[in-house]
Amino acid sequence: MLKVCVVGLIIVSAASLGFITFGAEERLAAPAALRAAEAFRIDPVHSKALFRVHHLGAGMFYGRFNDVSGSIQFDPAGGGPTFDVSIAVESVDTGNEKLDGHLKSPDFFNAKEHPKLTFKSRSATKSSETSYEVSGDLTIHGVTRPLTAKVEWTGTAQKAMGKRCGFETIFTVKRSDFDMNYMLDGGGLGDDIRVIVSLEGIAQ
Repeated sequence: MLKVCVVGLIIVSAASLGFITFGAEERLAAPAALRAAEAFRIDPVHSKALFRVHHLGAGMFYGRFNDVSGSIQFDPAGGGPTFDVSIAVESVDTGNEKLDGHLKSPDFFNAKEHPKLTFKSRSATKSSETSYEVSGDLTIHGVTRPLTAKVEWTGTAQKAMGKRCGFETIFTVKRSDFDMNYMLDGGGLGDDIRVIVSLEGIAQ
C-alpha cells in the first residue's frame, strides 16, 4: 500500500511540473507543420510567365506566355509553398504573329507534340520571412530537368475578390538542356534563358 501511494505521489508531482502530459494536451500541442496548407487556384488573368534571350549577340529579346494555370498549397506558418504549374505553349506572345508561329514550331517549343510547360515542386526551404528555396521538376519541350529557384512570397490579402496569395521567381535555364538548339551554333540566339514567373492564387 505504501508503494502504491509513493508511485501515485511521483506521478502527480511529475504531471504538475510538466514532465508528463495527457491526451488532450498532446493534441493541442500538435506542431504547425502538421496543419493543412490552404489551397489556391492560380488565377490566369493575373499570372504570367516571361522569358528573355540574347538575339544575334546584340539585344535582349522578350516574350511571354499568357495562359498560366495550376494550383498552390500554402501555409505561412508551415513548411513553405507547394506548386503545380502548367503553361500553354499556344499562349506564347511576342507581339509578332509570325514570330509566335515560329516559336510554336518544331524549331522551338513544338506546341503540337509538347503543348504544355510544367513545374511541379518537391520541397521548399524557408530562407527569410518572405522567401523560399523551392526545388522541383521543370518540363519544357518534353524534357524534364530538376530546378531549384528562389521564390518570393509577395503577399496574402482578403479583398472583395476573395482571399489571394502571390509569388514571384526569377531564374535562368539553358535551352540546350531541353533539346532546343535552333540557332545555337554561331550565336544567333543565346543558350541562357532568363525566366520570370509571377503567380496569383485564389483561395478554394
